[in-house]
Parts: sequence; C-alpha cells; structure tokens
Amino acid sequence: MRDIIKLNNIVKNYKIGTIVVKALKSVSLTIKENEYVALMGPSGSGKSTMMNILGCLDTLSSGEYILNNNDVSKLTDNQLAEIRNKEIGFVFQTFNLLPKYTALENVMLPMVYSGTPKIEREKTAIQTLKNVGLADRMEHKPNELSGGQRQRVAVARALVNKPSIILADEPTGNLDTKTSIEIMGLLEEIHKLGNTIIVVTHEEDIAEHAERIIRLRDGEIVEDFKNENRKMVSQHTTN
Repeated sequence: MRDIIKLNNIVKNYKIGTIVVKALKSVSLTIKENEYVALMGPSGSGKSTMMNILGCLDTLSSGEYILNNNDVSKLTDNQLAEIRNKEIGFVFQTFNLLPKYTALENVMLPMVYSGTPKIEREKTAIQTLKNVGLADRMEHKPNELSGGQRQRVAVARALVNKPSIILADEPTGNLDTKTSIEIMGLLEEIHKLGNTIIVVTHEEDIAEHAERIIRLRDGEIVEDFKNENRKMVSQHTTN
C-alpha cells in the first residue's frame, strides 16, 4: 500500500496577543492508502489542529505535508481549496447541511464547485444517496430528517467527488447509540470500498472501529498502534 499522507516534522503555532501557543510540536506521521485510523486526544491535545491541517483547512508554521504526492505546504489558498474539494470528503459532528436545500441539493453542492455538468451532478447524487439508504428522502430538507438521516446525507455529500480520504470529525457526537452504530457501519462499508478513513474522536468505543489508533497529548503523538481488538459492525439498518 502506498503512502497517501506523510507529515514530516510539522509545527503549528498560534499567536494570542503576545503569547505563542504551540498546538503541534514537530509531529511526523504516515498514513497508507485504505487505512482506517482513529485520531484521539483530550481537549487541548492538538487533535483538532491536526484535523484542520490534514483537511487542508489550516496551514503549517513549519514542516512538510505530502498528500497524494502533492506538497500541500507549498500550495496557494486556491490550490488548497481545489485539493479539499477533490481529495477529501468531510463529515462533521453538526452535519453542516444547508437548511434551505433538499438532501439531493446538499449532496450535489461539492460537484457544483468542481464544475461537474448538472445532469451528471444529479445522477451521481441520486446514486450516492441510494447507496447510503436514503432513496426515499432525497427531496426532504434537513429539518424534515432525523439526526441519523442528516448524517447519512453528510456522508453522501462527502463521497460524491470520489475523494481519496474521508475525514470524519466526531461523526456520532450528536447521535444516539443505535444511530451511532449505524453510521459506524456505514463508514466501515465505505472503507471496504477502498477509501482511507480518518475519524477524529474522544470516544473510546468509536475509536475501537478503526484499524489503527493514534493518540495525541500536548501537541505530540504519544501512542500509535494497530488496534488488535477492532470492533466490527457486521450490518447496519437504514432508518
């Protein structure tokens, strides 16, 4: 398996007034294609900063970030936006759906930014929503959907541009236990299809679904190990 992410001695500092906060301290990390990784750590550990850097939402203070053979650390803002749109699918705890748009319109949105023709956008979005079990909810707006259904729409939106990486930030944080299991089952199926999955979480039972667990503390990696007790979801039901 080839390396899809390579971080070499990355540093991220924030300046708050006269104080410099060292959010990440010379972190090096390699993630291979089709790995399923959980990124863990308490509040203030640097995991959110790490997620923002991996997702090209923030830039480094120093170091090198190679994503799919692109040196991200040298890209302009426009180039970073293009990489985000093509290479990374985001799934957020708060779903981040546009309330006035239907499920179908929300899923089509990333393809608008990537310049996909309208007929192809609609066809791809419909199929992707079917794949996540929402064939009968396409014309519903977010406030007409349950939390689990909204997260499925968010997952479908993350998948439409066929990204290399799915970056899920606390994807079950606003969901009940049953729905959380369903969403983790969905991520498991996506992983089986070949996507690299990175889940950022503070919940041990969510991290247990990953093949590899990386723990951060005080801006440094303190543990990085293969998860021998991986929790699998054999099947999930759609709601």
